[in-house]
Amino acid sequence: MATPPLLFLLGGRLGAPVVWIRSTVASVGASQTVAAAESKKDALLGGLLLPGFDEQTCASRYQSVYYRKNLTRQPSPYLIKRLRDQEALQRRCGPGTEPYARASERLRSGQTGAVDNDDDGGGCRYLVLISYRGLGNRMLAITSAFLYALLTRRVLLVDRGYGNTLPDLFCEPFPGTTWALPLDFPLDKEFRDLDETAPESYGNVAVNRSGSVSGMRFVYLHLDHAASQANRLVYCDDDESFLRRMQWAILRTDQYMVPGLFFNPTHQGELDRLFPRKDSVFYLLSRYLLHPTNDVWGMVTRYYNAYLSGADERLGIQIRVLFGGDKPAQHVLDQILACTSRERLLPGVVTTQGPAPAPPLPAAAGARARRRSKAVLVTGLSGWYHDSIREMYWESPAADGEVVSLFQPSHEEHQLWYQNKHDMKAAAEIYLLSLTDNIVTSAWSTFGYVGYALGGLRPYLMFLPENQTAPDPPCTRAMSMEPCSHGAPSFECTRKEIGTIINTGLLLPHVRACEDISWGLKLTDPDEV
Repeated sequence: MATPPLLFLLGGRLGAPVVWIRSTVASVGASQTVAAAESKKDALLGGLLLPGFDEQTCASRYQSVYYRKNLTRQPSPYLIKRLRDQEALQRRCGPGTEPYARASERLRSGQTGAVDNDDDGGGCRYLVLISYRGLGNRMLAITSAFLYALLTRRVLLVDRGYGNTLPDLFCEPFPGTTWALPLDFPLDKEFRDLDETAPESYGNVAVNRSGSVSGMRFVYLHLDHAASQANRLVYCDDDESFLRRMQWAILRTDQYMVPGLFFNPTHQGELDRLFPRKDSVFYLLSRYLLHPTNDVWGMVTRYYNAYLSGADERLGIQIRVLFGGDKPAQHVLDQILACTSRERLLPGVVTTQGPAPAPPLPAAAGARARRRSKAVLVTGLSGWYHDSIREMYWESPAADGEVVSLFQPSHEEHQLWYQNKHDMKAAAEIYLLSLTDNIVTSAWSTFGYVGYALGGLRPYLMFLPENQTAPDPPCTRAMSMEPCSHGAPSFECTRKEIGTIINTGLLLPHVRACEDISWGLKLTDPDEV
């Protein structure tokens, strides 16, 4: 039998990985062996996913289970039922159907968007999502919008984004239909420019028009992180108000809306049935909804198999410097090292006076004395942090004898929005972070939120530095794996007193203030806090 060829790669810069990679044929054979050994894994995630999709067109849908741990939260039977109901609604009312054609024509012709009963609109109502900013923001927005559509029985249609990047990043989640907003959508020339001042905005209608929908073609929901309190009244909308009567709702958001939905008494019973464990919302919905395309999934699996799969443990370090520009900062590196040392995520290094002791002999293949290995995946715009930590473990041995390897897939230097290749790399890195065993993330970073929440990981959250100084303590273990909402309501839904700011984190036992941002809110499981 011929021996598969080996390729020795030497990195071109200090931070580039140095690895032996077997040929593609050998790696495919290894993957098949692993798949056969784990054939009993639940590829349908406890009923969360449907069988029958073509795996060749979206391999990640059924393959991701082989790269992840078992589900840390199981879907409730009621969630599974409602997902099947939503799929049926998307097929019955989505693009290409007669109900969608009629609803689009009403919008195009300027007819009122109010439908007083199911017969007027064929029982079909629509939520059009405009998500924007970085990929982390958009993934949080898509998942939030899907839950809102689920609660309000609306068809979710997602704007493809500037540059039409959506189809390059994610597979279609619903069988037999599309979630992509058609390119001939009647409001194509105007809906992306809507803002809080629009006459159709929920805040203007609720405050100035007393809920009158006369003459309105659609309602606009402006719920980005800086939305006014008047626009955040949408979190408190009930079945009797005007929003339910509008066939078309257009939502613009750049953040995780879900904690705000739990304040609405109308939704609380439904949410309790959907999610008995409140800290599982993003984890379960993202595993159902966000499947990377074959191009992105190929980037994930190739990198994982080449650099991460052979380690005994994988640690993710996600770095986002929000203030101070794009230049590397020593205090950020100090904070990372302080956090990983304090939480025993990375070993210290041996510093000696005089000549260094002789390094140990390599263990024989298969020997029990083989030293434990840890692969550290670093993501960030700069490669300097990766290089600095890697050099530390190159120049000095780890104090516990562990073999520590550092890897960074890319370092783009500057964040770019709606550029195909940049977004694909970002998506791949988010999914790679979700495959780690432990993760350290930066304060306020939506990229980090998605990375840990997608993997069902409770992260070590680094606090925001002040005055270019590493904070003490440098980080804390998060209370849950849920993302933080940066724009939740700060008033009580039963009163709707938008001029009175209260601590809404005290109103519900499963909603708490975020660790990394004082005005943010996140879902928790009260039994684990």
